[in-house]
Amino acid sequence: MSEQTGYLGLGSNEGDRRAHLSAAVRALPARGVAVIASSSVYETEPVGEVLDQREFLNACLRVRTNLAPEQLIDACKAIERALGRVPGGIRHGPRPIDLDLLLLGQVELRTARLTLPHPEILSRRFVLVPLLELDPDLVAPGVGRLANALAALGGAQAVRRAGPPLV
Repeated sequence: MSEQTGYLGLGSNEGDRRAHLSAAVRALPARGVAVIASSSVYETEPVGEVLDQREFLNACLRVRTNLAPEQLIDACKAIERALGRVPGGIRHGPRPIDLDLLLLGQVELRTARLTLPHPEILSRRFVLVPLLELDPDLVAPGVGRLANALAALGGAQAVRRAGPPLV
């Protein structure tokens, strides 16, 4: 596969959250993923099925890779396991690290394991704010301008800048 630009979302709400995010960034190049840029780090309230848990630190990365989508998600899952995430935990529950493949070039894909663009990209302020920091004019294939999605969310989901970019 030819080299493509993609975007990853990172999150952590267990232990030293920023250290987990940084460790994930450091692990990516050995898996064939070059980190080009990082958003600032944001502290965000939990969303989804488990709301009674510690707040998350989240960030997004712009990356370049020759990996195919399934290979890239495999690399992300391997890094999660190496950093202490146990597969099969509670959906939306506490975790030391979460790496989500959000976008990969103009790829639109729906398989049993992976959907691109990420299916929850439009409904998550904690994804949209850091993504748009990296590229305010970002357009997702089949979805459109992500700035429009952020505006449509209104005031839901607190997202506060908590620190500088990871790289």
